[in-house]
Amino acid sequence: MKLGYLMMEGRGAAGLILGGVADRLRNDGIRPSGVVQAAPAGPGQHPCETALRVLPDGPLLVINQNLGPGSRGCRLDAGALELAIAEVSARFAGADVLIINKFGKQEATGRGFCSLIAEALDRDIPVVVGVNGLNLRAFLAFAGDLAEQLVPEESGIIRWLREDRMALVSLD
Repeated sequence: MKLGYLMMEGRGAAGLILGGVADRLRNDGIRPSGVVQAAPAGPGQHPCETALRVLPDGPLLVINQNLGPGSRGCRLDAGALELAIAEVSARFAGADVLIINKFGKQEATGRGFCSLIAEALDRDIPVVVGVNGLNLRAFLAFAGDLAEQLVPEESGIIRWLREDRMALVSLD
């Protein structure tokens, strides 16, 4: 069982690296499952705007509530997150790796993607998760001694995934 996590400064930075990893895996014939951030909020968008791309070929789903242009805070749309979880679950069969954009507040309380992470580990499918400082303690409590911090760069994550995984040996 392999459970790797990466931490980076900056909103969405880990998600962008994980998106690159997912794309590279797909290009090399490896089937990723999970969610990655589609793109960081652009000019004119609220900084909380978060769209997730369901892997390997699913839809883009916005998981934040639109609180209006004058809002300062962020609010998760729990229903949209549940839809993302359902979309990943529907595409999980045959996955070679599970990639989760962020171990967030929902996961910190045992909800969100926790059951899919546990299922992947039970099936000996490696898992890579982005974690921020606010949820690190909860993630480490969830992961126990399985958690391994990864260097936050695509090539290092790909190398880590290749270790002990014959299905991923073709990646360089």
